[in-house]
Amino acid sequence: MPKQLIPPSCRASEGHSGLTMSRSRSSSSSCFSAKKQKLDDGASSNKLPALSNGLSSGGVVRREMCMFCLDELHSHLYKTEPPRSPTTFPNTAYPLFVTWSIGKEESLRGCVGTFTALNLHSGLREYAITSAIRDSRFAPITQEEFPQLTCSVSLLLHFEEGRNYRDWQIGVHGIRIEFVNEKGYQRTATYLPEVARKQGWNHLETIDSLLRKGGYRGTITEAVRQSIHLTRYRSEKATYAHGCPRPIEFGPNAAGVKATIMTVGGCNIRS
Repeated sequence: MPKQLIPPSCRASEGHSGLTMSRSRSSSSSCFSAKKQKLDDGASSNKLPALSNGLSSGGVVRREMCMFCLDELHSHLYKTEPPRSPTTFPNTAYPLFVTWSIGKEESLRGCVGTFTALNLHSGLREYAITSAIRDSRFAPITQEEFPQLTCSVSLLLHFEEGRNYRDWQIGVHGIRIEFVNEKGYQRTATYLPEVARKQGWNHLETIDSLLRKGGYRGTITEAVRQSIHLTRYRSEKATYAHGCPRPIEFGPNAAGVKATIMTVGGCNIRS
């Protein structure tokens, strides 16, 4: 069989971009999240419980998690047998986000996750589909789009309460804010660690954008910013594009084809 050079758009990256926290599954959220709760006099603000840093990063994230999400979405779109539970990564519990992007420009196509620590096998199955078809900002992903997709998986680690809205590092921490909007409702919103850096925002611009994303419609004053309860976190992130070769130990891809992979001069070659 002739060798085929993998397109430049194919890459499988794993790295640290910046979490671990447990919360009810109802906290499912997009790349930003927004929930509201009316605060009456004397009512509890329902702030997040004390945070634990019990989970260490330790290089947990794997590109095989992205492959698994691609196979799960393929099964959903094409009505085929769901992939078996993977053996190439553990079934430990983490908060997680699944992100879909499309095309050479990798335009965002869906991003939904949860701050609840879920077992990876079932959690990735669930959010591979949820982020693809239930992100309210986008139409559901279609069969026609599937060959152009790139999947990213972010595992959230190291939650810490910030002293104020500036107590986090751009490009290192993701942030989750809780605030009361102009109508007296409690809202929450989050940005993953890479968002502020990619947008070129400073701390003030990031917080103001996140307030708007979370549904704040009033005038954003310094007093509003100072009233925010901020949690910072980190994540491990892996990214993998559809159509790229897979390690032989991972097994068949979504089309049922096994590939033998060689590395020549840093380029992946399928044989």
